[in-house]
Amino acid sequence: MPDLQLPDINLHYEIDGSGPPLILIAGMLSDSASWGPLIAPLAAKHIVIRPDNRTTGRTTPSLAPTAPEQNARDILALMDYLDIPKAHIIGHSMGGYIAAELAALTPERVNTLTLLCSAPINLPRSWHLFQSFCDIRKSGPEGLWLRSLFPWLFHHRFFDKPEQIEGAIAASLAYPHVQSMNAMQHQLDALKRYDPQGLIQRIKAPTLALLAQSDLIVPYQEALDLLGQITQADIQTIQNAGHSIHWDAPQAVLDALIPFLKEHSDEHG
Repeated sequence: MPDLQLPDINLHYEIDGSGPPLILIAGMLSDSASWGPLIAPLAAKHIVIRPDNRTTGRTTPSLAPTAPEQNARDILALMDYLDIPKAHIIGHSMGGYIAAELAALTPERVNTLTLLCSAPINLPRSWHLFQSFCDIRKSGPEGLWLRSLFPWLFHHRFFDKPEQIEGAIAASLAYPHVQSMNAMQHQLDALKRYDPQGLIQRIKAPTLALLAQSDLIVPYQEALDLLGQITQADIQTIQNAGHSIHWDAPQAVLDALIPFLKEHSDEHG
């Protein structure tokens, strides 16, 4: 269980595999465990590093100051600690904000940028949506907030098998490092303050953006228009996938991602 002691947090991270370094940055409410379907295939060719963002997982304290820019600086410190001069950076959803901030902050340290169901756009609608989940969690029966959240995350085919839904809810409730209610609200309050305006113009790295055909959280056309402003952007749409694109369609994500990483890998990154 590796950790890095920083001035105000103890940053937990997981590390697997060997090869050019690759950093996976989880989205809202998620931590290093959220990358499940992609870990083994990527670790076959890469050193895969998965930090727990502030407020999540085993990074402590859970109520330390947080913001996408701060999380990006944490990852840069982790790269320094692990003696990684340059890495492929992949972010999902809010993790894409962090990944993009890192790419803008230190472009010389970013080999490639991959955004999964993410674009530097922060909509008040998203704040209201996640605040509803927080409020349900505060006052509703155990697990009700997850039942409310899942239709926003997964493709409708996920719900064709009731046992799959119940299994996912049971696994979420049993997860030993689940984000606390207070940390969930703390992370959301930070999201409400985040302003990514102007970030897109600062991204210079080769970028792969994978959008989901059935994403209910990131508006497709707005994301497409914004991501199209990145000079070196390859934007692809994954069919039959919702916001949790790497769970709904892991093979389709890998089919796009692995050739992209191979094209831009060298002995340094």
